[in-house]
Amino acid sequence: MQKQKLLDNSLNEAKILFESFGIKKFRASQIYDAIYQGKSLQDIKNIPQNDLKMIDEHFIVDIAKICKIQKSSDGTIKFAIKLADESIIETVLMSYTYGKTLCISTQVGCRMGCKFCASTIGGLVRNMSAGEILAQAIVVNAYLGGSKNNRQITNIVLMGCGEPLDNYEEVTKFIKLVEDKDFLNISQRNISLSTCGIAPNIYKLADDGFKVNLTISLHASNDEDRKKIMPIARKYSINEVLKACDYYFAHNNRRIYFEYTLVQGVNDSEKHIMELKNLLKSKVCHVNVIVLNEVAERSVKGVNRKQAQKFVDKLNSVGISATLRRTLGQDIDGACGQLRKRLGEND
Repeated sequence: MQKQKLLDNSLNEAKILFESFGIKKFRASQIYDAIYQGKSLQDIKNIPQNDLKMIDEHFIVDIAKICKIQKSSDGTIKFAIKLADESIIETVLMSYTYGKTLCISTQVGCRMGCKFCASTIGGLVRNMSAGEILAQAIVVNAYLGGSKNNRQITNIVLMGCGEPLDNYEEVTKFIKLVEDKDFLNISQRNISLSTCGIAPNIYKLADDGFKVNLTISLHASNDEDRKKIMPIARKYSINEVLKACDYYFAHNNRRIYFEYTLVQGVNDSEKHIMELKNLLKSKVCHVNVIVLNEVAERSVKGVNRKQAQKFVDKLNSVGISATLRRTLGQDIDGACGQLRKRLGEND
């Protein structure tokens, strides 16, 4: 019989499963409390050994552990997290005046192929389960000295390795789990989901009642330039993506965010500013302009921060709300576009 990952289940679901295996259902609460304290199965002392053995026979409890930590000069922390199948993904903790934001991965690798992103190098290995996505927040929260009732993480951004809407079912299940009062109790208002624009799943996200902050990796103002750096543009046009955004906004009245990484000679001209104005002028939205972060295997070049700020200023001057995103964690390859899957702890 194949084991299932315990954290893929809500507490109530776990209680039902425990009972079906002849384990008293209150043991589920004890196990979950221990997990949130950063304990492994062998560290749990308040559960009889026979019950622990039975739990171990049916479930994978220890589905993620921190195997490497890198600290940036700006205070950003990058965690290499090993999953139960030995896959290693990266998660980044950023500190702001309003709290701590965790950038979480949703896939081992990525198949989207964006030309400026490290996550897609080597393609997609597999989707992560809801519990594996959740486990990143749990182990980092425990690292910070937090617990279920003393949460240290205030915000979550689904902007790490992988395309969240390419793993729709598990990502949306994660959102339900992480906002559960029995888990980390993080409101959807404090969760941002970044997508390169899988239009049908944006509609589905709205229809399914989700209210997370939607962020679109736009990165170009016309389809031809977008195709040069984002293969997804060959499947979904900018207009298709924007129509899906309008639908999402109509369902929850949440401002849409657009990410725009400046790639030298591709999307950084006056023409692109005017095209962005025409695309976005009637929308309740904000543009986050990003300075391209270096990825060794990629040949695309960015602009400097001074040039990027001029681009932002011009967007604002034509009526488009825009800011230049702070670059955090660049010295540990933890900045936007630099996260990736790892083959081993020393990679």
